[in-house]
Amino acid sequence: MSAHQQGLLFAFFGALVLSFDAMLIRLADTSEWQVLFWRGGLIAIAFGILTWLFKQRIVYPSQPHLWFAIFAIALMYGLNTTLFVYAVSHTSTANTVVILASSPLFAALFSRLFLQERLALRTLLTIAVAFVGVVSIVYQSLGSGHLNGDLAALALAISMGAVLTALRCFASLPLFPIIALSGVVAAVLALLNIEVAPLDIRWQQAQWLLIMGAIQIPLATWLLMSATRLLPSAEVSLFLLIETVFGPVWVWLAVNEAVPENTLFGGALILGAISLNSVITLVKQKNRTS
Repeated sequence: MSAHQQGLLFAFFGALVLSFDAMLIRLADTSEWQVLFWRGGLIAIAFGILTWLFKQRIVYPSQPHLWFAIFAIALMYGLNTTLFVYAVSHTSTANTVVILASSPLFAALFSRLFLQERLALRTLLTIAVAFVGVVSIVYQSLGSGHLNGDLAALALAISMGAVLTALRCFASLPLFPIIALSGVVAAVLALLNIEVAPLDIRWQQAQWLLIMGAIQIPLATWLLMSATRLLPSAEVSLFLLIETVFGPVWVWLAVNEAVPENTLFGGALILGAISLNSVITLVKQKNRTS
């Protein structure tokens, strides 16, 4: 099997495993702060173990700016975890994952602003079309009680774009310890807001949280990180749309949660625009290397 074929398998299964995320949050059936505490704490433990196993030590004694970057990225990533759990808990799964799908576009904008990377005309058009899709989804939530969740998903997409840009800027940083630190951040944020004891949950709830934090998130993250070493980023981004498509399906099968009508329209705009842009980018990259 070639390296490219291995990358395709890693990307496919990584995105597929990640797509069960919202379903596990729904099945846990507890407050968002309970979910966040367990999710953050288990991620910290799991990636702490992976850091030790893969010897991804943080050693920058004479480069304080890299330490600042590590803690800033971990803080943002921990905030992203918080926003995702909050969004899934306060709006539909479909709204959350479809709005989140726009994060690569925010990454492109931040790369233009802070890294002076030129944006192609097709990327600008993609951003414009996706923005219309996001607005249509948020608009349907006015007066429905889901607006806070949709806004949290939008904030997550923007913050995720910032994280992707920062990771691109500091590509040499070890990822496992950063993700472990982000889990600590998420757990601390949960403790600041939680109203009951973190361990005051039933075993049925705990088992879903254990599967999510100790198995599903670490496995999906490892697979996707492995894929990025073997495939172009545009190709990996196409596989990430698997979560956007299948995430609501798993939740519908598990708890019979319907997809809002406007989400289908907005999602079609966002996914169509991003898919077309990614395919064109991938073709151009292959033409340049052939």
